[in-house]
Order: sequence, then C-alpha cells, then structure tokens
Amino acid sequence: MGREEKLESIYFEIAAKTGRQGSAEKAGDFRVFPRACRLFSCRRRAEKRAEDILRPSGACAILLREHKKGSETMVSAGLIIEGGGMRGVYSAGILDFFLDQNLEFSSVYGVSAGACHACSYLSRQRGRAFAVNVDYLEDKHYCSVYSWLTTGNMLGVEMLYDKIPNQLNLYDYDAFEKSKSKFYAVATNCQTGEAAYLPVTHMRRDIRKVQASSSLPVLAKMVEIDGRLYMDGGMADSIPLRKSIQDGNRKNVVLLTQHDGYTKEPNKAMGIIRMVYRKYPKLVEATATRHIRYNQALKFVAEEQKKGTAFVIRPKHPVHVGRLEKNREKLQMLYEEGYADAKSCWPELQAFLQEEKA
Repeated sequence: MGREEKLESIYFEIAAKTGRQGSAEKAGDFRVFPRACRLFSCRRRAEKRAEDILRPSGACAILLREHKKGSETMVSAGLIIEGGGMRGVYSAGILDFFLDQNLEFSSVYGVSAGACHACSYLSRQRGRAFAVNVDYLEDKHYCSVYSWLTTGNMLGVEMLYDKIPNQLNLYDYDAFEKSKSKFYAVATNCQTGEAAYLPVTHMRRDIRKVQASSSLPVLAKMVEIDGRLYMDGGMADSIPLRKSIQDGNRKNVVLLTQHDGYTKEPNKAMGIIRMVYRKYPKLVEATATRHIRYNQALKFVAEEQKKGTAFVIRPKHPVHVGRLEKNREKLQMLYEEGYADAKSCWPELQAFLQEEKA
C-alpha cells in the first residue's frame, strides 16, 4: 500500500469512528487529515523531524489517543503555566512533551494563554494547543483589528471558544471530564483587583472561565460569571505558585515564558487603561502595580527552586516573539524550543517528581 493510500485508509477509519466522513468531505477537510494522520506512524518521535511537529486535530486527535496506549503517571504536584500571549507556544511544546511521557499533575493552574493551553493538555490532545495558535492566523475572525473594532475583542470570542473547538479542531470534552487533575483558570476580579482561581470541571459549562483568564485589558471585553466581572489573570497573579502551595502541593513545576534574568517594567499604557477602566479603580491599581508583583513572584519562584520544592522550565535566551505574534516560523521555532527544553531536563524532572507519584 502506497503512502497516499495508507493515509486515506486511516482517514476513513477516523471517519467511521466519529461519523464525520460526510461533513468532513463536504467542508473540504480531507486535506487536513493526512497531515495529522502521519502521527500514527510516528510512535516515538524517532522518525523525521518534520513528522515531529505535525499535530493532530479534531477527530484525528481523538483516534490517536486510542492508538497510543500507555499508563499515565499522575504525580501529586502542582503545574503552573504562565501566560504571555503567543509566547505561550513555548509552554505548548513543553506540555506536548509531558503528554508524550504520559505525565499528569494533580493540580494545574493556567493563567491567560497558559489556561488555554492547559485545556488541550488536560484533554490529552497532543499538538492541539499549538495548532489552535497558528492554523488560523490569517483569519480576520481569529485575531485582528477587524475583530477588535467589530466585536470589542481582538481575539474573536466566537471563533476561539465555539467555532474552533466545536467545528474546526474538535475538543475532546469527554477526555477532559475523565481527567483526574484539578484545573484552575486564573482571572482578575474587576471590582476588587484581586486574583480569582476559577475551578474548571465541566469544559462546556466553564469555558467562560478560560475566556476570562485570557481577556487582555483594552483588547478584550470583561467577562461576566455569576454576576462578577473578570479579565486577564496575569493582571493579578501571573505565576500562582503561592496559591498552589496553599492548596497543599509540596512540589510544583513552573512553566515560564521569559528567560532567566527577565524583569518586568511598568505598564506604558497606563494612561489608556486609567481612562478605559476609570469605573474600576481596583483594576487600574492592580494593572499599575503588576510589574511589582510579577518581579516578586519571580523572586519567590527562585527561592522555592533553591529549596528544591519548585522545578522551573523557561527559555534559555530572550524570546523575540510578540504577545500577538503572527510570524508562523517564529512560533514554530519557539514551540520546538519548548519541547526540546522539556526533553533535555526530563531526567532531572523525573528525579524531582519521583517521591510525588500518586
């Protein structure tokens, strides 16, 4: 059987299992499946490097997990995933490596983009987080000034939280429900300016919590949940290591998206923020002092790392990727860097987590 015939047979196996054969063909999705299906023959990432970065989407991802048998390793530890907009693809690479190792954490705290990437990690959809970030860069409904001017959100809410997970790159809600990990999306309460650690237990119902966590000031609308208004979690608590420790996690793995030695400067857009959010003085104050808390959090992370209770994975060099980066090559390289960094420190991470296996 030739390569194309093999890919075609895999596609129809997927279609048979998901009942999406007809809709996929009508939508012209057939061409997407072969690229993702190549992962079936890439069992241990030992083949060509090009195969290494291909990612499954939608139905392919669901079927892929059925083929990839293995016992998951649940560790009683916290996983903290910093945000950073498109810099978050670095963390996406790390999380994909964790999935390749069947590594799960008892508690996961995602902030902003980190919360979005955590969703695909917890549904065990390898490659999906990266795919969602790069596959729709040219779509004006995904991330554009057009979306901002017409909807009030630079990142299209309908596109991100409905069309993509339910039509374009199917989210595996069932797999998420089966996850034993506790997941918290960190957001900022607009009235108090304080961090809110919103538990996400049922993704369809709680998706707005993830949206709130990643609603950037000025570039997105506030998100109302149970009568309270929320915005991006990074404004109040960018690196929720203290919260994880308070929740009883003796050891924590922290994923950062800035290099060692990075120091956050005061927000240069405070004039605009004060004007836009003049009715929310606590939110304005939280934004104005964010750099102080962020740098304090970095210091605390370093202290915990020195004590042997925190394991940090971060870029080795300054990251030249913007918060709303659209250069696919840069994003691809940063994703691969994250995967490679996680792989290089895997023996040390295993030793760090050895005593915490649940």
